Amino acid sequence: MKLFDVYPLYEVTPVKASGCYVYDAQGTQYLDLYGGHAVISIGHGHPDYVQALKKQIDAIGFYSNAVQNPLQQQLAQKLGEASHCEEYALFLCNSGAEANENALKLASFDTGKAKVVSFKNGFHGRTSAAVAATDNTAIVAPLNAQHHTEILELGDLDGLEKTLSQGDCCAVIVECIQGVGGLDIAPAHFYEGAYELCKKYKVKFVADEVQSGFGRTGDFFAFQAYNIVPDIITIAKGMGNGFPVGGILVHPSIQAKHGMLGTTFGGNHLACAAVLAVLDVLQKEDLLAQAKRLETYFRTRAAQSKFEHTIKGRGLMLGLDLETPVSDLRKRLIYEHHIFTGGAKNKNVLRILPPLTITEKHINLLFDALDQEL
Repeated sequence: MKLFDVYPLYEVTPVKASGCYVYDAQGTQYLDLYGGHAVISIGHGHPDYVQALKKQIDAIGFYSNAVQNPLQQQLAQKLGEASHCEEYALFLCNSGAEANENALKLASFDTGKAKVVSFKNGFHGRTSAAVAATDNTAIVAPLNAQHHTEILELGDLDGLEKTLSQGDCCAVIVECIQGVGGLDIAPAHFYEGAYELCKKYKVKFVADEVQSGFGRTGDFFAFQAYNIVPDIITIAKGMGNGFPVGGILVHPSIQAKHGMLGTTFGGNHLACAAVLAVLDVLQKEDLLAQAKRLETYFRTRAAQSKFEHTIKGRGLMLGLDLETPVSDLRKRLIYEHHIFTGGAKNKNVLRILPPLTITEKHINLLFDALDQEL
């Protein structure tokens, strides 16, 4: 049997990792400024994280959601305190796509409506409704296209009101910083205006924080830069630091009913232990403040470089728009400079999504390499 060939792979085989670095079998060290798609939040192999998972697997690694799991309640309380979202209720699942799928399903349950509004260059996952809300025709199969979705221009409040006024929408889903799309951010009045329109037309506002959550932007959630109280917040990626976990935070205006949502593996003991360890490290090492501080340093260091660029994003969710495609540059960064970076739907954007534990030294290594290449 062979693998189903859906990934274009770089010729690098990491066999171990530590902090902000990964290593191949020959011992070559690679600086990780991509975090495996923004997943590695507190660094590879953080000792507190490793110890928490070892301790948990020695006790119990999994049992179903048919029985009580006190770790889930501990996680809900600690996450509420860390994010200042204490009033929300937590449902745990396994991934960002599953989080968005459940969020849209819940919005449909609550409103009795079926239509979802999303925005161009947004990315919400590869499951059924999440794919339909994603602006990428290459991943939308005919089955997915049967969902009732309208994709509008990011920033178009007039178009949004026209759509919502038709009365058939259950949800508006938006990334307050677009990840896969290329780190685009609309003006603040758009997010706040969209939220007010959702309240006006009784539509659920879903904040997709799958990539931007857990401190990546310098706030715990990206939407917290605006005057917004989402009905549902979706989370994943950095919350598990590599362990598969996702979830949704549900505003108390939405009532739960037994059986409306469910999952086999979501919220298992190991997943909870992983997230609790991440939250501990985020707080202990003050990594949200570090994300803001290093954004300032990143922008200062970029301004000293001679190549043409625009910086997009916030915190340590950043993009360098180089005005020319970055595909070949990314290869040279990997093979010649041993630095992992990311691409985007906008082919000119180099995505920087490192562990929140990076330092100025790591940023300097990136710009030293770029100064040689550009």
